[in-house]
Formats: sequence, C-alpha cells, structure tokens
Amino acid sequence: MAKREVDIVVISDVHLGTYGCHAKELLKYLKSIKPKLLVLNGDIIDIWQFSKSYWPEAHMKVVRRILKFVTDGVPVYYLTGNHDEMLRKFADFNLGTFQLMNKVVLNIEGKKAWIFHGDVFDVTMQHSKWLAKLGAVGYDSLILINSFVNWVLTLFGRPKMSFSQKVKAKFKDAVKFINQFEQTAADLAVDKQYDYVICGHIHHAEIREIASTEGTGSVTYLNSGDWVESLSALEYHDGNWKIFRYRPEDFMALPESEDDDTTDTEDLKSRLDVNILLEKFRQEHH
Repeated sequence: MAKREVDIVVISDVHLGTYGCHAKELLKYLKSIKPKLLVLNGDIIDIWQFSKSYWPEAHMKVVRRILKFVTDGVPVYYLTGNHDEMLRKFADFNLGTFQLMNKVVLNIEGKKAWIFHGDVFDVTMQHSKWLAKLGAVGYDSLILINSFVNWVLTLFGRPKMSFSQKVKAKFKDAVKFINQFEQTAADLAVDKQYDYVICGHIHHAEIREIASTEGTGSVTYLNSGDWVESLSALEYHDGNWKIFRYRPEDFMALPESEDDDTTDTEDLKSRLDVNILLEKFRQEHH
C-alpha cells in the first residue's frame, strides 16, 4: 500500500494509556502517511490516568511509529497538554528532529501558524484541577462502557453509538464552551497577527474562519479533534488544510504484514539511544 504524502499532520488528544484510546486505528493511519512534518499537539500520553497495569502493545506500537518518523529525519514537535503537563518542565528539549515544546509558531508558505494545546483557555483547568481530573476519570469510564455497548451492538449488526456525544448534545453549555474557546483563540491570534491558530483539547475537529469580537480582523481557526471519539487529524498539503476522519473501510485493503508492527526495534535503539536521551535530559535540566 503506497503511503500518502502530506506536508503537515497535526494530531492531538490521543490519550495513550487509557481505555478510550483508539491506538490500533491511529497506528494504521500513521503507517499510511508520509508526512514532511508531524505536530503532536498535547495529551498524547495521558499521564493523569496512566497505569502500569494498562499499557497495551498497540499503545507502544504508536510510540515506536512516532520514533520511526524521528529516526527517518521527519521533524516532530511534541507540544504539551494538560494530561501530559508534567512534561512542561522539559520544554525546549530537542534531540535530532524531535522537539518538546509548550507552543510553536510555524511559517507555512509565508503564513504564520500559532499552535498550542488550548487548555490555557479552560477555566476548570486553571482554578479546579482536581475537578478536571475527576471529570477525566468519569469520561474514561463512560468511554469504556460505551466500548462494551458498541461491541454488543456490532454483534447484533446494529450501528454503533457515542454516549459522550449524546451527553454533550443535551447540554447547551457544552456548545457554548466550544464557541467561547474558539472565539478566545481567534481573538488572541488576530491580536498577535497570526494567519492560523491551531488547537486541540476540546475534542472537536474544526476548520473555519473566525472574525475577532472587536472587528479588527479574522483568522483561520483549526482544531485536530481527538483519537478517542472523532478519530481525526489535521492535514496540510498543496496549500490546503483538511480534516482527516478515520473510516475502517478505507483501511480494509491494508495487507496483514503492513498492519503488523514492522519497526526494527534494534535499529531504533541504535539510532535513538535511550541512554543518550536520558543523559541529554540530565545535562539540560539539572
């Protein structure tokens, strides 16, 4: 299966280490593309809910695939989010083509793109972190129950359903929060004279032009969605942005050999030595 060439790929809210993560689907997607630049925009590994008892091989394969991009010379930006916020103390760390940052501004064909996770706009995050963490655990439990229900529905040939999306649809406040989040991001981006503002965090994939509340201009707002419900990413190619949405039928033709993890672990170790990585951390942050 020929890999699809993409100039830029932006992925966020993968939540590796949780039951809701669709690691197998993400792995298929990552194996199907040949990006020139990869941006991991926060909450890739869910350190909040990380448990040694739950780290499936599929989740490790996603990490290996990302490292494969790095060893192949593809620039990879890992931008921190709230669920992996403990990495923020290592911001500005880099190793080869891998860079760990809190935010980044990219020049994309003469236009400035401001990219960050977006939890800075979340009032719950700022003032009641314990409440946000409690909500995250509840959300993950809902996804776990939803997965079981969908398994039963599939068994009986019935279409799948999303509990969390139905819950969100019932509450006008959820829609209001999303709109406020998008408007706040747009207002700040216009004020800073950026052309694009790219976020994650709210698990709602979107591309739209938003005018500032003060009428001083507009900006293209983009959100990569997530790999828990939406299974979406942002792609930039040939001067255009689009939202990629994973559909199982698009990957049916993928040969079994391609679907397996074919990463040469020894090759990765020799080219991205973990000991060198740890030593570099110690040198730069002690």
